[in-house]
Amino acid sequence: MTERPSTSTGSGQAVPGPETGLSEEEAAAGAETELDEARRQAEEYLSDLRRVAADFDNYRKRVARDAEMQRAHAAESLVGELLPVLDNLERALDASEHHEEAKVVEGVNLVRQQLVELLKRRGLEPIEAEPGGTFDPHIHEALSHQPSEHPEGSISEVWQRGYRIGDRVVRAARVVVSSGAAHAGGDSA
Repeated sequence: MTERPSTSTGSGQAVPGPETGLSEEEAAAGAETELDEARRQAEEYLSDLRRVAADFDNYRKRVARDAEMQRAHAAESLVGELLPVLDNLERALDASEHHEEAKVVEGVNLVRQQLVELLKRRGLEPIEAEPGGTFDPHIHEALSHQPSEHPEGSISEVWQRGYRIGDRVVRAARVVVSSGAAHAGGDSA
C-alpha cells in the first residue's frame, strides 16, 4: 500500500494522509461534525428568518388596521361636525312649509339633498327609528317615557334622527319610549 502525501484543499483543510495524523474515518467523522454544525446553523438562520418574516407580516397588518381605524375616526369626526348643519336645514324646511316662499323651500331642499348625498358617500346611514318601532338602547337614546297608542317599550315619537357609519353609532336617535296605552280619559271599569 502506498501512502498518499497530504495535500491542502481550497478551504484550508488537510486531506487525510500520514502527515495529518488522521485516519480516513476520523477525517470523515470530523467532516460529518462540521456538516452537522453547518446544518444546525442553517436551520437556526432559517428559523430566525421565518420569525422576522412573521413579525414583519404582523407589523404590516397592524399598520393597515391602524390606518383604517384612523380613517374611520376622521370620517366620523367630519360627519359629526356636519350633522348640526343637516339638522338646521331640516328645521328650515319644516318652518318654510308654513310660508308661500316656494323658491326658498326648493333651494334649501336642494342644499339638504346635496349634503345628504355627500354624507352618504362618506358612509353615513340613518338609524331606523319610527313610531311603533322597537326601542334598541344601543342605537336609540330614550329622552322620556310617555303613554301612547304604541305598545309598551316601543318608540312613540322621534325627536332627532340618529346616524351610523358602518357598525359605529355616530349619534343615537333621540326618541320618546311608550310606557303603555294612553287612556282615553274615561273609566275602564
